[in-house]
Amino acid sequence: MTDQADLTDRTDRTDRTDRTDRTDLADLTDAADRADDAADLADLAVVGAGPAGLAAAVAAAGLGLRVTVLDAGDRPGGQFYRHPAPGLGAARPEALHHDWAAFANREAALRAHESAGRITCLAGHHVWTVVADPASAPPAARGAARTGEPAARSTAWTLHAVTGDEGAAATVRARAVLIATGAYERQLPFPGWTLPGVVGAGGAQAMLKAGLVLPGKRIVVAGSGPLLLAVAGSLAAAGATVPAVVEASAYTAYAGRAAVLLRNPAKLVEGATYGSALLRHRVRLLTRHAVTEVHGTDRVEAVTVTRLDRDWRPLPAAARRIPCDAVAVGHGLVPQLELATGLGCATRRGPDGTVALDLAADGRTSVPGIWSAGETGGIGGAALAITEGEIAAHAIAGRPVPAPLTRRRSRLRAFADAMAAAHRPGPGWTGWLRDDAVVCRCEEVPAGRIREAADDLGARDARTVKLLTRAGMGWCQGRMCGPAVAALAGEAPAPDRRPLSCPVPLRHLAELPAADG
Repeated sequence: MTDQADLTDRTDRTDRTDRTDRTDLADLTDAADRADDAADLADLAVVGAGPAGLAAAVAAAGLGLRVTVLDAGDRPGGQFYRHPAPGLGAARPEALHHDWAAFANREAALRAHESAGRITCLAGHHVWTVVADPASAPPAARGAARTGEPAARSTAWTLHAVTGDEGAAATVRARAVLIATGAYERQLPFPGWTLPGVVGAGGAQAMLKAGLVLPGKRIVVAGSGPLLLAVAGSLAAAGATVPAVVEASAYTAYAGRAAVLLRNPAKLVEGATYGSALLRHRVRLLTRHAVTEVHGTDRVEAVTVTRLDRDWRPLPAAARRIPCDAVAVGHGLVPQLELATGLGCATRRGPDGTVALDLAADGRTSVPGIWSAGETGGIGGAALAITEGEIAAHAIAGRPVPAPLTRRRSRLRAFADAMAAAHRPGPGWTGWLRDDAVVCRCEEVPAGRIREAADDLGARDARTVKLLTRAGMGWCQGRMCGPAVAALAGEAPAPDRRPLSCPVPLRHLAELPAADG
């Protein structure tokens, strides 16, 4: 009995030793794998190289981080600092931009950090998802994941991107991610807006900055927001005739924000510059008016401009017709949030009615390891985006945020909120939509069909309207028509949540590792 017990005890000790050796070997293998991966693991991945992303990347590199910048464009600058195509031979591209020096200095710093190996720039990369990277989790967390037990959050992220014209796949791994994806234009439809010659206000400016072309010779600029003044001034300076800037809001809405305006003298000077440009080019400013219809057969020939009440309801007795061959229209901007909301980042309702990320003062989202800066946290312009990018870089690097940056952000954010509230669309704008007016351009869904879904079929939200009418199911996935569909359904626009932020070839999904799928 004793001999048998001794044999059993020795066998148990041997088994335990073997298991310990195997565990140590697994941990050593994990450590080796992590060491191999470390060389490919950036400290920070920045998605977007507009004002916020560019500022964050340069500041983070200056603080000692290894940074990878991914941007869909060919050059940094984003939508705000667009560049003319090289073949156009533009001698002074800075003439088309406000505060070009702020961009030029940071682009030079970006290139210097790139040459030194502190920044890797990946142009033409459309990031379509960001996922937690289980390969970087500690061994205990991976073991828990294998046994089905709760695991700690991974310490790194994998970014999947589509690159180039052929749609090749690319991945980037980083310890932290800063989302600086900017915004796109908010469009409120009206009869005739599908005619050739109707473009977004920002689109008209992009045509001028990137292509040195105008959408027409006689252009009415319409919508709401301070972008209209900048667009009108640029178009007029480039040789277009701008008979009117048609602003749906009234600038008297700023009257109750005098303290905020006085804290931002540079913004007042900027506004005065735009105003003087309109006077110099004899551009008429019509406040509390809207383009309520576009006329023409094959392209724009004229617009009907109608006076609005305080809630943006059209007053038909106060309509006029303005001849033109193009319309540049936009009602502000909408934060581009697909990557962030796909990760579960919390959102908030902004003063302009759009959905923005709910961020801490240093740019932290509600998801650990994910940061954001710029228009994703609420529309505020390039100066605020640059400031927020630099603040986030300090926080990500674990450095104290300089007090001047904090004060500047507070001041500029207060101005942005005042601006957003002043130009928020009123609820009565749907009054200019006839039933035959197209709302969803991709699927050619008219307003009458959406109203029928809401009034007769019981749809009370944009998702149900989509299921009943296909509004929002087209190529743009509701970016253009989403706010209008929600308004006609009696719902406030909801956070845009989707697993893919841009079109992705199916082969990329099939090639994903099981952990990412």
